[in-house]
Amino acid sequence: MKERVIQKFGELYGDGAILFASPGRINLIGEHTDYNGGFVFPGAVDKGIVAAIRLNGTDKVRAYALDLGEEAEFGLAEEDKPAQSWARYIFGVCREVQKRGGRIGGFDTVFAGDVPLGAGMSSSAALESTYAFALNDLCGCGIDKFELARIGQSTEHNYCGVNCGIMDQFASVFGKKGCLMRLDCRSMEFAYFPFDPKGYKLVLLDSRVKHELVGSPYNDRRASCERVSQVLGQEFLRGATMEQLDAVKDRISEEDYKRARYVIGEERRVLDVCEALERGDYETVGKRMYETHWGMSKDYEVSCEELDFLAEVAEECGVTGSRIMGGGFGGCTINLVREELYDRFIATAKERFAAKYGHEPEVYDVVISDGSRRLE
Repeated sequence: MKERVIQKFGELYGDGAILFASPGRINLIGEHTDYNGGFVFPGAVDKGIVAAIRLNGTDKVRAYALDLGEEAEFGLAEEDKPAQSWARYIFGVCREVQKRGGRIGGFDTVFAGDVPLGAGMSSSAALESTYAFALNDLCGCGIDKFELARIGQSTEHNYCGVNCGIMDQFASVFGKKGCLMRLDCRSMEFAYFPFDPKGYKLVLLDSRVKHELVGSPYNDRRASCERVSQVLGQEFLRGATMEQLDAVKDRISEEDYKRARYVIGEERRVLDVCEALERGDYETVGKRMYETHWGMSKDYEVSCEELDFLAEVAEECGVTGSRIMGGGFGGCTINLVREELYDRFIATAKERFAAKYGHEPEVYDVVISDGSRRLE
């Protein structure tokens, strides 16, 4: 991918580009908790975005999306927002850097990625993190890594129409090879947890069902949580108990009750998984993963038929843990599989999914990797 990006940059803009990269992410557990002030447990993966960038001495950005074969050119003022949706991510990062006092100029860039689009692995966060990290580096803006993650989040909010939490960008910027990270999304404190499950594999099954998160499905669920928090007299659902939720059940809608029930349960599950990992108890980790899946399916209602089917197949094959990963409405399941069951599980899942839906799921083995960086 690096060679392809550099070659295309040379064809379009000449020499002198510097390479930057940021990863996509997995999240072992802790879904839809980040914007509720709760805990998440992500890790960066060995798939991501690579960009070649060279400052061009103008006030214009010339960008080429190699995977799409599309070019965009835009200025750095608010009224210069480009038409192409992919270009708005780069434009939004430029604007958010400027809002934080970063003095940046125009640049030429070519980028490509191998994060599967729509699989819930946060290709958009990888793109945002790549450009935030690169501009900070090249222009000497002096922005710290947490603020680089917030730049990506603000780009989603202000330029791409998704009112997301901080987890995806945090994982992309802070990723560390061989470690998962527990992030407290309220205090922004985090800790690295070594993740080397001997005798197990972590694998994604991509349903290849893709639904856009922009617009109502994602934002509606966030609004549900905010309404319940308000009734509880809290800023976030974080820290609320089921007893507190049940006490206000008659003051909220049934839908809002179910959404909050899921989030309160998920906060507890993340902490259970952290404790289980510290004692090497992967069976408990797996049980909590299944609980998360069915909570997302029944209470939060962000699953779909294909993902429920994959979780059921995993359970029938004796897989330790399986759940929908990402915001929902399509994408992947993440599966914790004992090595001796791996081959049979993958073969069974492919065969049964293809028989029911007409195509096999894509299979991605997970390798936990480093975060945003300049490539030598």
